[in-house]
Amino acid sequence: MVDQMRYDYLYRYYDKYTEGGFKRLMNEGFNCKNNHYHYASTITGPGHAAVYTGSVPAVNGIIGNEWYDPLANRSVYVAEDTTVRAVGTDAAAVEGKRSPVNMHTTTITDQLKIASEFRSKVIGIAVKDRGGILPAGHSADAAYWFDAKSGNWITSTYYMNDLPQWVKDFNALKMPDKLMAQKWETLLPIEQYTESEADNQEYENVMSGEKLPVFPHTVANYGAIPASPYGNTITKEITLAALKNEKMGQGKETDFLCVSFSTPDYVGHATGTHSIEIEDIYLRLDRDIAEVLSKLDATLGKGNYLVFLTADHGVTDIAGFLKKHKIPSGTIELGKEVSYLNGEIAAKFGEGKWIKAQDNYQLYLDHELMAKKNVSMNQVYELVKDKMLILGSSVYQVVNLHDISSATIPPFYKPLIENIYNPKRSGDIMLLFEPAWYSGYKKGTTHGTMWQSDRHVPLVWYGWKIPQGETVQQTYIADIAATLAALLNVLEPNGCVGSPIKDIFSKK
Repeated sequence: MVDQMRYDYLYRYYDKYTEGGFKRLMNEGFNCKNNHYHYASTITGPGHAAVYTGSVPAVNGIIGNEWYDPLANRSVYVAEDTTVRAVGTDAAAVEGKRSPVNMHTTTITDQLKIASEFRSKVIGIAVKDRGGILPAGHSADAAYWFDAKSGNWITSTYYMNDLPQWVKDFNALKMPDKLMAQKWETLLPIEQYTESEADNQEYENVMSGEKLPVFPHTVANYGAIPASPYGNTITKEITLAALKNEKMGQGKETDFLCVSFSTPDYVGHATGTHSIEIEDIYLRLDRDIAEVLSKLDATLGKGNYLVFLTADHGVTDIAGFLKKHKIPSGTIELGKEVSYLNGEIAAKFGEGKWIKAQDNYQLYLDHELMAKKNVSMNQVYELVKDKMLILGSSVYQVVNLHDISSATIPPFYKPLIENIYNPKRSGDIMLLFEPAWYSGYKKGTTHGTMWQSDRHVPLVWYGWKIPQGETVQQTYIADIAATLAALLNVLEPNGCVGSPIKDIFSKK
């Protein structure tokens, strides 16, 4: 998986890709060109969970990277687990208190473990903890993620009490220190980046410790590693180390290595979809993928392994970039809007903090206060709707999540919202903004909406049992787990809503 890889990146930089990376997957594999997310909250945690569970946030419980827990009266992080400790860094470090316990369904990796009587080996790897943990599932042998404080790859006691020797040896190489000593220069001469805008746009954010968003970049500390190509470099290197030391795919059972490249998300948020930085990241990632495929060829033999390439979400173009080209777009400071709404509700129904929290464009209301004041959900909803729709071009619609069926939005979009509503974790009211509008500031961009830029992502299959070809038939992210289950002859995950992609099987 690639974090924040929009579909068009396969083609925009195609002429500059090598023959062994993205091009190899596309030209020798099977390309599902019309692949979309099947729900509205296109965010990292839900994306990784949806790919591997074949489910929806409404069922697997992963509705965001965070959500508000009314019982605990606080925000909950998607991979948090206060019952475990860090392994590989300070045991008390919050960065290590991680596991998949918040995910309510099985993954295709769990199903593979079950089918093999847990003899199959499953390992998850990503710079972001959630990118390694959620795909690997509940029964994984291990998940490893990057600790920006120590510069180590770490895990938690959910998986083990001590790092394997090979991971200790890998950390001992101090690869981040060596990479930080190098400036981030463009891979090609900068004038060749014709698929991107000129360097130094006013709506780009700067890297840590820098004053301008221009090349060359300095990687100032461990925390800046993920926002540079070196985040992908260390991910590739530990992936190769895992393949070698864990002897993945070399036993009698099928093994599963879940790898997520997190760096494009960090860079994409900061500099947007048309920056030289993001183009350079993808040109370098292409070479990283080529190296991994080459190592798989040498270790297992071509045709003896199966790969799929996809993303956890897409990304919206920076509003400043679009407006410069006369395309409707804009940003909303959602925190200010929530404060405004709370004041309007209080003015009508009485003093109090009516909106306890907001996350994933959802508002969480104080139900106790509503009961005390004898105010119904529909009364608050109608007020919020009236106040938000007068904001003009930014707000498309307001949805009562307790009554989605009555929402006046096109039938095409209604299931996308239904698929994110989890009665235990979701909010009460959801704000839908117009296409190309998002919650943010003047610099950088984001994702998380139901519009095409955030939902249309690559899906390319390559290797074992995969024919050469492509399809423009609609496929969905949930179909990945279902297709893997059919290829592996195992039961699909227990919350799976996807279907095997017929064209892959009919063309064999």
